[in-house]
Amino acid sequence: MTADDLRESSAELAGRALELPELARAGTVAAYVSVGSEPGTLALLDTLRARGVRVLLPVLLPDNDLDWGRYEGEDSLARIRHGGRMDLFEPAGERLGPDAVTAADAVLLPGLAVDTRGMRLGRGGGSYDRVLARLERAGARPALVVLLYDAEVVEHVPEEPHDRPVHAVVTPSGVRRFGPET
Repeated sequence: MTADDLRESSAELAGRALELPELARAGTVAAYVSVGSEPGTLALLDTLRARGVRVLLPVLLPDNDLDWGRYEGEDSLARIRHGGRMDLFEPAGERLGPDAVTAADAVLLPGLAVDTRGMRLGRGGGSYDRVLARLERAGARPALVVLLYDAEVVEHVPEEPHDRPVHAVVTPSGVRRFGPET
């Protein structure tokens, strides 16, 4: 995709995501700052924050678990390189602890693909698998939403016993829901 394609797709994706009832009624959303060619999230984060939503962003810990900090605008982000991996944008302010995610009404998850069952393929580090396990242990039931490009919704992704399906995937062309209500 060209840079213009990425910008256009990101704007469409943000618009569709903001129409989700799960985000419209959320008081707290755990999200992430997109990197590389991932669908852009900054416009979405800024709009949520402007609506008065408390936006939490992940901070990668040395063991690949995630701590959380509050998003206070693009200027509040620090560019961090973790080992030989790509740079991540993380909140520079106070750390709220790994359990802060359990207060979220919705969790926006990054992914490489989602299949027709709602199974998400991540980057393989296990960070978000830990988040989903933490939510389950806490009895928290936030809406789990993945932001992807249309071509990243596929027939099947590999699945391991600890994997959990997401509730919805948002792409520039629409929203697909998974679970009993679909």
